[in-house]
Amino acid sequence: MIEQRFRAVYGTTPAVVVRAPGRVNLIGEHTDYNDGFVLPAAIDRSIDFAGRQRNDRRVRLHSVDFNGSVEFSLDDIQKDDKNSWSNYIRGVSKYLEEDGHQLTGADIVFGGNVPREAGLSSSAAVEVGTAAFWNNLLGLNLDPIYLITLSRKAENQFVGVPCGIMDQFICALGRENDALFLDCRGLSYRHVPLRGNVKIVVCNSGVKRALAQSEYEVRLKQCREAVAQIASTGLAVRSLRDLTPEDLEGVRSALSEILLRRARHVVTENYRVLEAVTVLEAGNLERFGELMNDSHVSLRDDYEVSSKELDVLVEVAWKQPGVLGARMTGAGFGGCTVNLVRQEAAEDFAEAVRRGYHHALGLKAEIYICKASRGALSI
Repeated sequence: MIEQRFRAVYGTTPAVVVRAPGRVNLIGEHTDYNDGFVLPAAIDRSIDFAGRQRNDRRVRLHSVDFNGSVEFSLDDIQKDDKNSWSNYIRGVSKYLEEDGHQLTGADIVFGGNVPREAGLSSSAAVEVGTAAFWNNLLGLNLDPIYLITLSRKAENQFVGVPCGIMDQFICALGRENDALFLDCRGLSYRHVPLRGNVKIVVCNSGVKRALAQSEYEVRLKQCREAVAQIASTGLAVRSLRDLTPEDLEGVRSALSEILLRRARHVVTENYRVLEAVTVLEAGNLERFGELMNDSHVSLRDDYEVSSKELDVLVEVAWKQPGVLGARMTGAGFGGCTVNLVRQEAAEDFAEAVRRGYHHALGLKAEIYICKASRGALSI
C-alpha cells in the first residue's frame, strides 16, 4: 500500500520501504521515567515509510494519514507549528545532521494503521521509522541504541513532549512472539517469550487523552518531589526505582498522602514487572494475568491516571471467559486497555467487550486483536 501511494505521489518507485510498529505495554506503567522496569511488546500495526534519495538537500514529505505534504531543507530544519505531524521526522533528521551524519534530500511517503492519541505510540513509531529509513537509505549502519536515544531526543527536545525511552526502544527492537524486558536506567534488555496460544487484545476507548499531557507532567513532578523528600531522610535514593516496598513503608511519614500513593504505585509496579518476567518465562500465564489486574488497580487508585471509560473496559474484560489479565495501558485518561486472552477465546472476547462497553456508556470501542511483532531495527 505504501509503495503504491509513493508511486501515486511521486510517479516513481521507492528505493527503501521501512515498517515501524506501534507498541502496547503489557505491564510496567509510568515506571520508565522513574528509571524503572517495563515489559512492552511491539504489535502488528505499523507506520510504514517509502522513499528514495534526491540530488539536493530538500526533503519532501507526504503523510497518508493527514493527506498533506510539506518540504524542508536539511540545511535549516525548523519546527512546523502548522504541519505538526512533520516535526517527528524533522527532529530525527536534525539530530542526525548535528551528530555529523550528513543526509541527502529525499522524497518520503509515510502512514499506517497505528491509531493516534490512543496510547499505542504512533509518535515513537514515526520517530523510529524515520531513523530506520535514513539508516537503510544511506547505509549508515548506526547502532540501534544510538538511534533509539536520538529518536527519544527528537520527541523530548524538538517536538517538546516529555517521555521515557520505552516507546522508542520497543518500536525499534521488538521481536515476533516476544515481549521485551527493559531496564530503563541501564538500558539492558532481553526478550521474553509469550508462551502458550495467547493474543494481545487492545481495546481503544475512543476517548482522546485530553488530560494525558498535562497530568503526565504533574506525575513526573510528583515523583521527583517524592524522591527529594525521601532523600532528605538520609535514605540513598536517586529515583523511585531504588526503593523496595519496605523502604517506602519506612519513610512514609516523610511524604504527604498524595506523594506516598504516587510513589507506592511506581515501587510496587517495578516489583510486579520483575515478577511478571519470572512467571512469563516459566509459562505461568495465570499469575501473569493477576499481575496485570493488580497493575490496573494501582494505576486507578494510587496513581490516578485511569478514567471511567478505561475502568469500564477493564471491568467488562475481567468477566469474560478466556481472559488472563486486563489493564489500562499508556499515559491514561483515555486511550486503550491491554488484555491477554487465550487465542481460542479472542474473537468472542472482543465482541463481548464491545457490547458491554456500549451497553454501559453508549460508546463504541475499537478492538484490535494483535500479536507480538518485529521492531523497525531488529536484526
